[in-house]
This record gives sequence, C-alpha cells and structure tokens, in this order.
Amino acid sequence: MAEEFEDQGGVAKMDPGGFSRWLTSTVVRRACSPQRLEKQRAKLERARISAGKSHVVEYFHQVDDGYSHLTAQVLQQLGQRYDIELKCHLVHGPQGGNSAEPDLLLRLSRYDASHVAPEYGLQFPEHTDAPDHALVELATRVLAAQEDADFIECAAYVGDALWSRDAGRLQGLADSLGSASQEDCSARLQAGTERRSKLKHYSGAMFYYAGEWYWGVDRLYHLEKRLAELGADREPGEPMLVPRPAAEAGPLRDDGSLTLEVYPSLRSPYTAIVFDRVLELAKESGVNLTVHPVLPMVMRGVSLTREKSFYILSDTAREAREAGVLFGNFYDPIGNPVRRCYSLYPWACEQGRGNELLSSFLSAAFARGINTNSDRGLRKVVEAAGLDWSEARQHLSESGWEEILESNRLAMYDAGLWGVPSFRLLSAAGEQLLALWGQDRLWLIAREIQRQLAARQDT
Repeated sequence: MAEEFEDQGGVAKMDPGGFSRWLTSTVVRRACSPQRLEKQRAKLERARISAGKSHVVEYFHQVDDGYSHLTAQVLQQLGQRYDIELKCHLVHGPQGGNSAEPDLLLRLSRYDASHVAPEYGLQFPEHTDAPDHALVELATRVLAAQEDADFIECAAYVGDALWSRDAGRLQGLADSLGSASQEDCSARLQAGTERRSKLKHYSGAMFYYAGEWYWGVDRLYHLEKRLAELGADREPGEPMLVPRPAAEAGPLRDDGSLTLEVYPSLRSPYTAIVFDRVLELAKESGVNLTVHPVLPMVMRGVSLTREKSFYILSDTAREAREAGVLFGNFYDPIGNPVRRCYSLYPWACEQGRGNELLSSFLSAAFARGINTNSDRGLRKVVEAAGLDWSEARQHLSESGWEEILESNRLAMYDAGLWGVPSFRLLSAAGEQLLALWGQDRLWLIAREIQRQLAARQDT
C-alpha cells in the first residue's frame, strides 16, 4: 500500500492523513466512473423488465421555489412525450446541513428563474420579493388535494397564480379544484419529504428515476436522453423538450468594456469542470475577466451532508461528460492542499499566471488524480501553470491570501450569491447586469454578453 501511496505523489511520507485522503478519493473515483454507472443502469433495467413494471419517474415539488414553478410547466409535456408513470410529491425545502443559506437560495431561485424562463420558452414573473405566506399556504393546499394526473395538469396554473401574486385567481382555483385541510396538507408534505429523504435527496424541483436524480428543467435533458435510450420516447428523433443551451461566445466581440467576474473555489467539482471554459469564453468574446477565488465552503465551517456530496459528484460527472471535459480521476485537495496553493496565488498573479495556477490545480485534483498535498504533486501543478518550482517554494505558506479570499467572499455575498462558481457581468460603468450561480449558467452569461453588444450596435 505504501508503494501505491508513493506512486500517487509521496502520500506515505508527506501526507499525515494520507490513508483517509486516498480512501475518500478512491471511493469518489469509483462513484464517478461511467462504467459503473452503465452497469448500475443495466442492472436496474433488467430488474424492471423482469418485474413487469413501467418506467416510474417521481417528481418532488416545492411550492415556494422558483425552480419548481419552471419545472411544473413541463410536467404535462413530459408525461405525453415519454412512456412513463409520473408520480408527484409535495416537499419542504432543503433542511439542516443540506442548505447553508435557505433564504438566499429561495431569493436566487426567483431571480434566476426569471432570467432562465424566457430562454426555455417558459414563464416566470419578475419579482424579487417572496410571495405572501398566505398565498403559498393556499397554493400548497390546492396542490395537496390533487392526485397525480390532476397535479400534473394544474400545477403550472396554480404556480402562475401564486407567482403573479393573483390572490383572486388562486382562490378561484381553490374553489374549482378543491383544497386540502391544513392537517391533510401537512401530512402530504411530510410524506413527500420523507420519500425524498428515503431516496437520499434533499431539494425541490427534482426528478428521480431508477437510482438517479435530475434537477428541474436544467437537468431534464439527462433524463430525456436516458428514457430515449430505453425506448420510452414516443417521438424518437424529435428535439428534446428542454435541451441544454450551448455556452457559445457568439459573433460579436467586445473591446473590454464589459467585465466578467468569476468566483471559483479549488475544492469545487463544479468549478473544476467550468473554469477553463470561462477563460475561453472571456478570450473569445473579448470581455475583461477578473477572477476572485474564495475558500471552499467546508473549510469555512459549512457542513456538507453525505447525500448532498454524492449528488454533487455524480451530477458533476455527467455534466462533465456532456461538455467533453475530463473529470473523475479525483484526489481530494481539501484542507492543506488548498491552503498551499492559495498561498502561492498572489505570487502567481504577480507573474501573470494566477489563472493558470488555479486551472492547473483544479485539473490535477479533479481530472489527473494528483495528490496535491505532496511537494511532488504541487510541483506538477506549479510547473504545468508555467511557473518555476524553486521560486514557488519560497512563497509556500506565505500569509496575506486569507484576506484576499475573505474580501472576495464578502463581495460575492453582497451580490446575492454565496455558492461557487458564481458569475457577475458588469457594464463599463461597473453596473451589475447579471449575477448568477452555477456552472450551468455559463450559457446564459454568454447570451447576455451578446445581447449587450447587440444593443450597443443598435444605439
């Protein structure tokens, strides 16, 4: 075993927590393996056929969540297009360690949904404030009174009345469709939340099918592809209901007047699969790029549950495969490796290679399986970034980077964001044009850049 550690970069000699780090990394690599995923899918499909069961897709709806309202608008189409049995549950929002900032998440869901909706041909009113609590309760009671078929048919109408703040229309729906008692409503919410927990998830706007989770309209294309491969598509060859938009730079090029801010973290798998694409988008579109790294959440004392960790890693793996990005040969950089790299970051920036250092580290930890806690591993990171290792060693463990990262975190929070990677697009005057969280929003940033440049041409 010691030799295996040595092959990975001197773990046995240089990493006091080497075995734990190696074990965690091995488990993650196996969990992200596409071969393992295909075997699991094939096994579940054989079991389904043997039992004579239909394709059962379960949907978990959170009434006060903007993403759930977007998802409700595609439920009917999903049930019609695919040969599935669609079961619907009402759920509470993420609880405990599964939601570090629940209020901020709900606020972002409203802001984000209003920007995403028109791109997907959906509707979401532009409101930054939350709907009245009494309206949320009434909408929940209406939906709690519906069985699956009725729920699928009316969820979008109920949601539209709620998010439009139309109390009269919502009451009219309650009168015509019925509404559950408070006791029955609470029971249905509890049952849905417990079912979700049993299936090892925590969030709203989620689909579950045969061992895997799919988040709302943004991950529906993964589910659609899977169902099509199983022969459950009633319209094979037709476009998907919600295909993933491509993050393309577009034909118009900026002269550096727009600024794209990105907030990455060195232990974020989502950052790992998008960081280089952000650099490429900025280069191709001509916008000014500023990078503001932050300390990983778990190193800031924010807990991360096992179920959330597993979902994030499995979701990142399939997102990476879809984007053609290498991912999954993982060697956990939590703790000391991240600190050591960040201690080199100010010096790397002085050399004009700060972005290259972050890119190299993310690749080493998430795609190349390099133990970045050893000097040998970190040297590979530094040299792959075009920097001199002998000079870098003189700056290892220098202080000052902590204040930089904390300042970045506060700026990110001030923009209404808290997770990584996050993006802000700024005008020439420094005005915030768009602020979004998630690697799956890079396409929207790219489109907004083109819209801003087109508007400038028209004036």
